[in-house]
Amino acid sequence: MTRYKRILLKISGEALSVSGSGINNEGVSAVAEQIKRITETGVELGIVVGGGNLWRGRSSEQMDRSVADHIGMLATVMNGLALSEALKACGVDCRVVSSFTIDKICEPYYLPKVLEYMTSGKVVIFVGGTGLPYFSTDTALSLRACETHADAVFYLKNIDGIYDSDPKTNPKAKKYDEITFDKVISDNLKAMDLTAMAMCREYGLKVVALSKDEPDGVLRVLNGEKLGTTIK
Repeated sequence: MTRYKRILLKISGEALSVSGSGINNEGVSAVAEQIKRITETGVELGIVVGGGNLWRGRSSEQMDRSVADHIGMLATVMNGLALSEALKACGVDCRVVSSFTIDKICEPYYLPKVLEYMTSGKVVIFVGGTGLPYFSTDTALSLRACETHADAVFYLKNIDGIYDSDPKTNPKAKKYDEITFDKVISDNLKAMDLTAMAMCREYGLKVVALSKDEPDGVLRVLNGEKLGTTIK
C-alpha cells in the first residue's frame, strides 16, 4: 500500500507527444492509462502539465518575455484539455482548473473546490502555470503542492534521476538515489527550477525525480520500489 495520501505529478508536454512536438493521441492515451493505474492505489492526485510540445519561450527570440510566457500558459491549457479527455475515455473522473479565467473552457482555480475534488477522488489537472509570467511550470507544481498539502511531488524527467553531471556528455556521471535540496542548489544540478526547489525546501516537500519513460515509474515508487532520485 502506498505511504502517500496525496501527490502532485508534473507531466511534460513532450510526454503527450510521441515525436516530442504537438499532441498525439497515442502519447496522451498512454499517459492517461498510467494515471488510471496510479489512481487505483487510492492516492489523491493532482497533475501539473507543461507546454513544451507546443511552445517554448526560449524559441520566441526577440518577443517580450511576458508575451512569450503567456503563450506558454495557453499551451498548457490545450495539453490539459487533451489529457482530461483521454482520462475520461478510460474511466477516470477529472477536472481541469486554470490559474487564469477562461470562460466556457476551464474552471477557475479555487482552492476549496480543488481540495473538495481531490478528497472525493477526482484527478485535478492544473493548467496555466502560476498565471504569471517569469514563473515556470516547475514553480506552479511546487506552489500547488504546498497549497494542497501534498505529501510529495513526482517530477518526470528526460533522464532517470539526478546526476552530479550531465550523463549525456559524461559517461562517468554519478546518479544520486537521495540528495538534499541544499546539495542540488549549491552544485547547480538543475533538477528543476531554482524557485521551485527553494519553495520545496522551505516547506519540507519531498520531490521524487524519475524518468518519464520508466514504465509505470510513479506507480512502482508508490508501491515501495526505489527508482529515480529523492530530494529531501
